[in-house]
Amino acid sequence: MSSFNRRQFLQATGLFAAGAALSKNVLAASPKKLKDFGLQLYTLRDVLPKDPKGILKQVAEFGYTQAEGYEGPQGMFWGMTPSDFKKYMDDLNLKFVSSHCDISKDFEKKAADAASIGMKYLICPYKGPQKGIDDFKRFADEFNAKGEICKKNGIRFAYHNHGYSFQTLDGQIPQDVMMDNTNPDTVDFEMDMYWVITGGADINAYLKKYGKRWRLCHVKDRKKGADPKDADASCILGQGQIDYPTILTAAKKSGVEYFIVEQERYDNSTSLESAKADAAYMKNLSI
Repeated sequence: MSSFNRRQFLQATGLFAAGAALSKNVLAASPKKLKDFGLQLYTLRDVLPKDPKGILKQVAEFGYTQAEGYEGPQGMFWGMTPSDFKKYMDDLNLKFVSSHCDISKDFEKKAADAASIGMKYLICPYKGPQKGIDDFKRFADEFNAKGEICKKNGIRFAYHNHGYSFQTLDGQIPQDVMMDNTNPDTVDFEMDMYWVITGGADINAYLKKYGKRWRLCHVKDRKKGADPKDADASCILGQGQIDYPTILTAAKKSGVEYFIVEQERYDNSTSLESAKADAAYMKNLSI
């Protein structure tokens, strides 16, 4: 091969390799349909206690592949033993990823039960507004202790935010205080995106600041034109003001693993109709 032809060959193959690498990167970055997403069962709190098995069957039929529980009147497993509950969920092809629970009662048993059926998380759902920032430092200590219990059982602990934790208190942001004073090895956080916005904070800024500390998120829309002071303004996904295609793409890149729908208000539909409409939105979402 002449030096000229060799040079042409190397240039051509070099361009081909660069083009192939670029194509690979473009493909890797291309949005894909969200395959797995969950429902926070609190969305169905008005009907779930009356017929747990029947309602869970409908959840699966809507297209949800995951579920996050809450501690209702019949406990996290709705009157079933952990193993019976898991079997029923397996039959529905619903993965029970996590549950909100009262972390002040029987937490070691709850952690053991959760681990026994392959759950990933136990989550503190609420602490409420406090008088001083030291209360949130105390919560951080409590979360660290619960995180150790979860670690011992092979699962993880997380805290779910509300709007109050983004309101300045004694010159500090409670959410930052809790995240800065908890152990990343044992304590994660579930970002309720609705409440970040309702609390006046910036979702992208928090995703960038704390990265993989956010492992789960609540996907819940906020009514267009809602008064900023209106805390109770959730609506069906896609009908509100939150740009979820953009936000969830950023969340996925930052390390969020679980995308969990929640809706707390139903104006022109039932909770089941809302959950069905939310699932339809999620099935068509590419991130």
